[in-house]
Amino acid sequence: MKLNKSVTVQELAQQIGAKIIGDPLAKVLHISEIHKVTEGSLIFVDNEKYYTRAIYSSAVAIIVNQEVECPEGKALLVVENPFEAYNQLALYFNPFISLQSNISKSARIGEHTIIEPGAIVGHHVTIGDNCLIRANTVLMDNTKIGNNVIIHPNTTIGSDAFYMSRNQDKSYKRWHSIGRVIIEDDVEIGAGCTIDKGVSGDTVVGEGTKIDNQVHIGHGVEIGKHCLMAAQVGIAGKTIIQDYVTIYGQVGISKSLVVGEGATILAKTGVSKSIPGGDKQYIGIPAGEANTKFREMASMRQLPELFRKVNEIYSALFKAKNKE
Repeated sequence: MKLNKSVTVQELAQQIGAKIIGDPLAKVLHISEIHKVTEGSLIFVDNEKYYTRAIYSSAVAIIVNQEVECPEGKALLVVENPFEAYNQLALYFNPFISLQSNISKSARIGEHTIIEPGAIVGHHVTIGDNCLIRANTVLMDNTKIGNNVIIHPNTTIGSDAFYMSRNQDKSYKRWHSIGRVIIEDDVEIGAGCTIDKGVSGDTVVGEGTKIDNQVHIGHGVEIGKHCLMAAQVGIAGKTIIQDYVTIYGQVGISKSLVVGEGATILAKTGVSKSIPGGDKQYIGIPAGEANTKFREMASMRQLPELFRKVNEIYSALFKAKNKE
């Protein structure tokens, strides 16, 4: 999340009661996750395994739970529980404000856009020109909708990320989501869909993409231009779907993957690893190239007959040996 104005590390340390190692006047411009770091980011790390990656990233400030050496020009904010401190700052800079009407006064709505009865438009939502927002759609805070977008009834855009931290007692606590959802021009989204906002960055649906009913898109997913998605597709967080991808019904795609440009994923496929594009088709669980998978299926159908023939040969050899 980009802050409205820069904040010094010293100010942040006062907010969370942290000890500063390094430059207290370093300026923070973003609150980010470790994999979404940009220049001027504040991130947190609570596992020594990722200390080097975090501290020597482009982040200017890192919340940690141990006193370690700090590179020049950066700052470490040492606290007992970095996750709690991060969540505290995320909530401070992006507080929950309840709606008092169906359409927030801070929303900006373009010309010739229709918003049907029962639709909810949250704080600081932007909707472009010539859009149709059907009944009972929910556009949650900070969502950005382009021009000529159609959203069908009962769809929710901008719901919290399903992103949890596991406590020592094995219970879970949700990260406070401070990202957005961005829907670009000429997108159509079906009925009963859910698109989660990013934890700290943006979930994006690219220009011209068409989405069928009951599709779920997880936090931080990036969908390219002119993709086509049939009903009941589920895409887990931080996955990238490149341009011109076609996804048939009931496909499941795991987290943090890349689906290459122009790929086609056939119905009921489970994608557990990144797959290249180039007009290739995929099917199966786990997903594989369709031509190879179809040959495997054809071979599997021949197995019973193959077993029967092998048994006949074995029986004949066994009988011949006994006669000897």
